[in-house]
Amino acid sequence: MARHERYFDQARPVDARIARGRTAYLAGLAAEDIVARAYHAAGYRLVAERWRGRRGEIDLVFSTSAGIVMVEVKASKTLAAAAAHLTSAQVSRLYATAEEYLAGLPNGSLTDIRFDVELVDQSGQLSILENAFAGHM
Repeated sequence: MARHERYFDQARPVDARIARGRTAYLAGLAAEDIVARAYHAAGYRLVAERWRGRRGEIDLVFSTSAGIVMVEVKASKTLAAAAAHLTSAQVSRLYATAEEYLAGLPNGSLTDIRFDVELVDQSGQLSILENAFAGHM
């Protein structure tokens, strides 16, 4: 039985907290799917979904002729609320996780990389913050 199947086991009583967690998990997966389709339509090649290292997770990793694009997906009722969910601690974890990911590539840390943040509202509307951390590297 897959990990997510155990998480959604209907035999257990569902309290409000578990139900909210289940809803948030499914909404996050749906948002990542919307974003992956948008990048694919723009000619990007998906190379990893929810890539997990020792330091954290990167939602989506794409390859382009220009290098690697790592995408953090934030979903909420509104785009502004989604943007507010990105914290400085999370940005630090993303950098650390990206270092782990790059270590496994032939060019390592010399690989051209860009971080995008993709905001998704409850209706599926997207707002991209391309190269979102350019001034922080």
